Amino acid sequence: MKSYLDFEKNIEVLENELEKLKDPFNSEGISEVNTNRISEIQGEIDNKLKASYANLNAWQKTQVARHESRPKAKFFIENLFTDFINLSGDRKFADDEAIIAGFAKFGDMSVLALGQEKGDDLNSRLKRNFGMMRPEGYRKCIRLMELANKFNIPVISFVDTPGAYPGIGAEQRGQAEAIARSIECCMSLTVPIISVIIGEGGSGGAIALASANKVLMFENAIYSVISPEGCASILWRDPSKSLEAAKAMKLSANELLRMGIIDEVISEPLGGAHRNKEKAILSAKIALKKYLQEFSTYSKEEIYEHRKNKFLAIGKQKSFVEFLTSDQTITKNYNSFKSISFNFLKNKKKLLFSSVTLLIIIIIFNKFL
Repeated sequence: MKSYLDFEKNIEVLENELEKLKDPFNSEGISEVNTNRISEIQGEIDNKLKASYANLNAWQKTQVARHESRPKAKFFIENLFTDFINLSGDRKFADDEAIIAGFAKFGDMSVLALGQEKGDDLNSRLKRNFGMMRPEGYRKCIRLMELANKFNIPVISFVDTPGAYPGIGAEQRGQAEAIARSIECCMSLTVPIISVIIGEGGSGGAIALASANKVLMFENAIYSVISPEGCASILWRDPSKSLEAAKAMKLSANELLRMGIIDEVISEPLGGAHRNKEKAILSAKIALKKYLQEFSTYSKEEIYEHRKNKFLAIGKQKSFVEFLTSDQTITKNYNSFKSISFNFLKNKKKLLFSSVTLLIIIIIFNKFL
């Protein structure tokens, strides 16, 4: 059974009508299929999908990124790679089912595939902990990335998580340290790392596997430091303000591309990746192939320097000035602050003398009253 989002209600009505028309068996028995009407309704559906998905706001994109039918990491790994060998355990505590990790073949090239997996039904979601990794999951990734680095094998990660698991046990076993070490490991490798954000890229739980040479992002995916609901709860004490929070956070692919946080937006089929998973796989395959070929000409030192310089460039003044109005830039605000500070210091003695004089006058005036 298909699942529809709030803004897809008109499409749901049309698709239900289309399914009835395609079924030759109705209450009156076998009937002739009206192919003209089917083509007409399909055209209407395509037009409505095109109009709706061309104008999604930040909150609607968040809903699409979380769609229960959206292709998950397991689906990408099964359809992009061959000879996948699943590897388990961090050799310290346990295995983490929230992350699928192992070596595989991408064409004729050996790669390490890492994928945060949410699960497709209730049982698998509970087993996978809804894609929220524990410390042992990050330590498993570190172990395998170091192994891949030793044998000069590229790393490909698929990011889809609301964030790292916030449970007491995870904190007791060093969640923050495990995430920090995973980021450090990603940044120190001399093999190329390509990360694909396929759904939600939430907080440090995502960046632990997305500190890559190239960060690719599906058109309707999101990537942020916190969920819109969490941000709204902190800023406004009101989770219902998720739309305002989502807009302010600039978590959509196109906005992040403009800021230089990600490197490429992978286009999705009409109506989102969940409507045509095969096309989504093909788009991802083309992008991965392009960047793996590009890095095949790099030396180990060049790969390391490329990743380092990419992250050092994020957040420089130029990146932020682009998103300010022409009459309100960081430089102007800084210069204004400097000017005010200088004028205050310059006239400090005059202000102090005036204040003392005024105080004396007030005391004398009160004495004679």
